[in-house]
Amino acid sequence: MSPEYAMRGLFSNKSDVYSFGVLLLEMVSGMRNMCFHYREKYLNLLGYAWKLCNESRASDLVDEVVIDSCSWSEVMRSIHIGLLCVQDHTADRPTMSVVVLMLSNEIDLPHPKQPTFTIQSLSDVDLRSQCNKISSGSKASLSIIEGR
Repeated sequence: MSPEYAMRGLFSNKSDVYSFGVLLLEMVSGMRNMCFHYREKYLNLLGYAWKLCNESRASDLVDEVVIDSCSWSEVMRSIHIGLLCVQDHTADRPTMSVVVLMLSNEIDLPHPKQPTFTIQSLSDVDLRSQCNKISSGSKASLSIIEGR
């Protein structure tokens, strides 16, 4: 969910770009953003990916299944593009048409900014507990539609 929607309930024309960036990072890493936890420090996959990329260690993020099946330069480029897509401010995110150009061409990419919500405030035990509640709940759901 894009920050502008999560924080203010506003959907922008770049909310889909944010979601695409999260999906791209999840595919490359083999990890889910929602229940990501790493050494009680990083709140989400986005923050961890940014840290590794910033330290020139983006290769540590790549799932071993992906390593053998893809071009290494394409994987590294996908991580970089994913981080550009998940920028907090809509003005800092590319449009989807630019994302397509970035994925298909070897154009220079700007350096992504650090995502705002990257450091974990919950303990690892609390986070695992929350993730278990989310994933182990009943299969039935009830949706109540309410206007804003």
